[in-house]
Amino acid sequence: MAGIAGILKSNEALGVKKMLDTIEHRGGYGKEIFELDDATIGIVWSEHEDERMKELIKKNIYRDGPGFGHNAEIARVGSHWEIHRDELGVAPFYTALTEHHDLLFASEVKALLPDAKNITEMPPGYTWSKKGLKQNFVLGKKKGLPADPGAIARGLLAKLTDSVKRRIHSDTMGAWLSGGLDSSSIAALARPHVKMLHTFTGGLEDAPDFAYAGMVAKHIGSKHHEIVLTLDSMLRILPDVIYQMESFDALFVRSGIVNLTVAYEASEYVSEVFTGEGGDELFAGYEYMKALSLPKLDEELIKITGSLHKTALHRVDRTASAFGITAHVIFTDPEVLDYALQIPVALKLKEGVGKWILREAMKDLLPESIVTRTKSRFWEGAGVGDLLADYASEVISDHDFRIERFLKSGNTLRTKEELFYFRIFKEHFGEPDNLDWMGRTKGTPAL
Repeated sequence: MAGIAGILKSNEALGVKKMLDTIEHRGGYGKEIFELDDATIGIVWSEHEDERMKELIKKNIYRDGPGFGHNAEIARVGSHWEIHRDELGVAPFYTALTEHHDLLFASEVKALLPDAKNITEMPPGYTWSKKGLKQNFVLGKKKGLPADPGAIARGLLAKLTDSVKRRIHSDTMGAWLSGGLDSSSIAALARPHVKMLHTFTGGLEDAPDFAYAGMVAKHIGSKHHEIVLTLDSMLRILPDVIYQMESFDALFVRSGIVNLTVAYEASEYVSEVFTGEGGDELFAGYEYMKALSLPKLDEELIKITGSLHKTALHRVDRTASAFGITAHVIFTDPEVLDYALQIPVALKLKEGVGKWILREAMKDLLPESIVTRTKSRFWEGAGVGDLLADYASEVISDHDFRIERFLKSGNTLRTKEELFYFRIFKEHFGEPDNLDWMGRTKGTPAL
């Protein structure tokens, strides 16, 4: 991966270095600060991005993201600077103003905290310039494909395969594998195109994901790694998870614990991994969707796909980047996204079966038990459940919860588990005045 930090002001190398130091984990190979006439920009990058980054720098383009349409960048256009962020926000980007109204920017909020008080997330699909924000991409339903399920399934398989192949430039790659349909599909599509595919699964002992992921790994012939967590190991890693995730949302942190643990193991073997995030949002994978009418389901899929930058994509970026890994989110590839938005919703949820069209596309490439597996949340499949919530209930008294749940900013914490996480969050970041940028899970009430 890569990371950016800077300010649209000259002679600010010392301050930018301080910002860049907080996110240098995103690179680990290259690190440089550029002092320009009207800006000071710092970037870090990983080894496999070295050549690409040097070419971009020559063009006054400073980029974060895994490429292939998943980028956030600041670039000089004529005499001015412009900031661009990709359609769904796979690559992160945040801005703030100094007291003198100079623009600060960074790939992670921690580079802007605690000094900046007015942090804003750059909206996905937008361009910023001194003239303001301009929307370049509108996420919405597209004209439907001809209603031929077989042809649509074959077309989807071709789009996913091409997306995977474009990202392979090494004989050895990795894949985060939960054993669910989405991650299993991407791992199966990648395996024929590499000499070695390392797959990684994490969870508590006897977690459901282990059995399913092991089945997939054996089926596709990957080198499989199982990472077993315990309550003690989760508590040890918790401060790092909250620091990297920049969130105290309870369900978000639970998923982050598993993801960060798996990312660390993956970093010992590979520098790039494939992930399955986005499949549920594009193809109707959540159980609650079965109760929606088709028009309402169409609206809901657009809504939650547009929220991915604050949910699954945020989690993937932070946990992968914590160890300098590049994560390739295949379902959000611009070509896959465009195709998915054309698929009739009746083929996404058909006869009570979510992701029906994706199951059709993958039915000859995966075991039947994987193709028909129902959805479980990331932290549920990993066996985490309410283990941390139960622990928080033991260590936080009713009295403390009543007193501490009301934050200075006016927000209210909802559970003891959230207060447990917020105490750690506060040690890292203090109490920001604005939390609109914070990652949170689907279904969690707004703060």
